[in-house]
Amino acid sequence: MEVFYYLVFGVLGLIVAGLELSKNNKDRINTSSAFNSFKNNYVLVYSLMMAGDWLQGPYVYYLYSTYGFGKGEIGQLFIAGFGSSMLFGTIVGSLADKQGRKRACVTYCITYILSCITKHSPQYKVLMVGRVLGGIATSLLFSAFESWLVAEHNKRGFEQQWLSVTFSKAVFFGNGLVAIIAGLFGNLLVHSFSLGPVAPFDAAACFLAIGMAVILSSWAENYGDPSESKDLLTQFRGAAVAIASDEKIALLGAIQSLFEGSMYTFVFLWTPALSPNDEEIPHGFIFATFMLASMLGSSLASRLLSRSSPKVESYMQIVFLVSAASLLLPILMTLFIAPSKVKGGGISFSGCFQLLGFCIFEACVGLFWPSIMKMRSQYIPEEARSTIMNFFRIPLNIFVCIVLYNVNAFPITVMFGMCSIFLFVASLLQRRLMMLVDKPKTNEWTQDKERNTEEDPLNI
Repeated sequence: MEVFYYLVFGVLGLIVAGLELSKNNKDRINTSSAFNSFKNNYVLVYSLMMAGDWLQGPYVYYLYSTYGFGKGEIGQLFIAGFGSSMLFGTIVGSLADKQGRKRACVTYCITYILSCITKHSPQYKVLMVGRVLGGIATSLLFSAFESWLVAEHNKRGFEQQWLSVTFSKAVFFGNGLVAIIAGLFGNLLVHSFSLGPVAPFDAAACFLAIGMAVILSSWAENYGDPSESKDLLTQFRGAAVAIASDEKIALLGAIQSLFEGSMYTFVFLWTPALSPNDEEIPHGFIFATFMLASMLGSSLASRLLSRSSPKVESYMQIVFLVSAASLLLPILMTLFIAPSKVKGGGISFSGCFQLLGFCIFEACVGLFWPSIMKMRSQYIPEEARSTIMNFFRIPLNIFVCIVLYNVNAFPITVMFGMCSIFLFVASLLQRRLMMLVDKPKTNEWTQDKERNTEEDPLNI
């Protein structure tokens, strides 16, 4: 492995360590011992859930290929996963609001464990069922757990600002540290212990089972709208009305879909971007480097969210602009550096620059997760939280399915350019959201001024 990879990983590690160690009282929020216990319990569960997810990710394609399936068949399996998330996500989200978020979290564990079990079969139909189950589980992962947290946090009477502490820690550990460890552990099982590509899925099932035991033993149930008179169709209508009647919720949904759509597209593009001529690149180590960059972003987010200024609506504009610029690097490298025709070898000069740009993008991803969680907790109504959050994922899943279906139809530079445009649009929408949030204060100030002028016309 080239020194360059170690250098990037080491520099990122030092920055993350420096950020964490240099935090002062301004960067921390004073909380109670009861909240800390609650927060640690949630972060533990969230980390176990994410471990179950991260262990599977790097080996899904590899496992299907070892069973003898071609690129087209594997693409259909992936589309089935995103398609089921789109079709069933809103239904399971509504059931979570109505039947209970704790039950939904347990259902996530059971569904994903069953999906892991299907990976033992080389039968295409069985694997397709596993992908459908995995899509349903993904919808629950990104809605039920956050919905349970926000409702339980409010029910226990904790301060609203403390939510950002839980969000930041959950992303720092669950989407950062756990992802790195899961990648290395999966590599150990498959290559060092020679247990085969199905081993990470068995390990994932074990972590999910442990997390489910913690949920069953320590979590209380909470609901969105427990009214028995409301069926699923009524809940869908209520969620749709909430999105249509509140521009802030609609903007938040559009921003989330644009960013996550670009993020999932990046997952498919970074490998061919760094190895256009079949260069030998350490995929596992690069993945770990990306996750370290994501940890850097979540560490920055914890600092920003602990302060009253700048507001999350304000700094996220910059985050989206930076992420848009970082995904323009592959296009710029193609324009200004002649592509190499030599097959194999190590990473190219332009590949090194692109890797640095991709690390910046992953840092923006680390900033995005706790920040979008914070905004969702502020603007999405409690009674239909899971339903609305899964509504947001419908355009996302449609977009990813289209990208997967046409991944070979466009040059890679076109795909990166499209993602960059989406991120730039997200920045514009974020600015609009900030203006809406600040608008009431502006109106209130104007009304006060007019009132004072009427009382004292000379006081101008």
